[in-house]
Amino acid sequence: MSLDRPDLTGSTAFITGTTRGIGKQLALDLADRGCNIVSTGKTSEEGDEYSEDKEVEGTIEQTAREVEQRGPEALPIQVDVRDAEAVEAAAQEAIEHFGEVDIVINNASAIQLQTVEELPPKRFDLMTDVNVRGTYLTARAFIDHLKEVDDAWILANAPPVTVDRKPGSAPYTWSKLGMSFVTLSLADELDAYDIGCNSFWPVTAIDTRATRYFGLGTEDDWRTPDIVSDTVLEILSRDPAEFTGNAVYDEELLREAGVEDFSAYNLTPGDPAPMSAQMADPEYSRPE
Repeated sequence: MSLDRPDLTGSTAFITGTTRGIGKQLALDLADRGCNIVSTGKTSEEGDEYSEDKEVEGTIEQTAREVEQRGPEALPIQVDVRDAEAVEAAAQEAIEHFGEVDIVINNASAIQLQTVEELPPKRFDLMTDVNVRGTYLTARAFIDHLKEVDDAWILANAPPVTVDRKPGSAPYTWSKLGMSFVTLSLADELDAYDIGCNSFWPVTAIDTRATRYFGLGTEDDWRTPDIVSDTVLEILSRDPAEFTGNAVYDEELLREAGVEDFSAYNLTPGDPAPMSAQMADPEYSRPE
């Protein structure tokens, strides 16, 4: 596997949902390339939800410490992406602290795979507010700043919009498609400012706490979060003025970049089925 990973020294990324899973991997792998990280999420060691006697996996501070062990600076900010004032305040704190934020990644998501009939209204509201509203609020909070920044990015961990129904998980799938819809629309709205607005999505399920908690397959079906962070790094190696308005699958972008063997990302021998891609595109199949 050979990728031309970018030098991100001097860059700063504001990433939502960095306490664990894909968001944490993004923070650490971008830090390995020299990028400062604003580590955000709800779970903080200073918050009421955390104490040493609770089984809480990951905090924004823990991710920040691991970032700084790699060399770059990190700023942990506790924020609920559903709260407009909190998101705006977090964006301003990040900008004031680092002087410039040039990468914004909407990663935070809520998930529950149930039918319309089965899903409680509160869970529908949660997924809509975290996934779609959170993406909208976070991107919006940075737009004025990013207009003045060279080589700026707004990215979202969300699938291509290729389907108009998904029986069995319509509320969740709709909320994830909404993340892409907002992000890709920004590509046109901000075209004059050369801000790269793209979404990225794994072809297979990814080994995260949520994947295991909801029983979405077994280890034979999963890949490590590294494949997602490598995809984001490949995006960031490009020119945002040219590479914008794209909804990419990890495998397809990495194959285009020269990756031929994906076995290093697999938890077990054999490539997992395209479970994640088929969640938003039931007809998806790998190119032959």
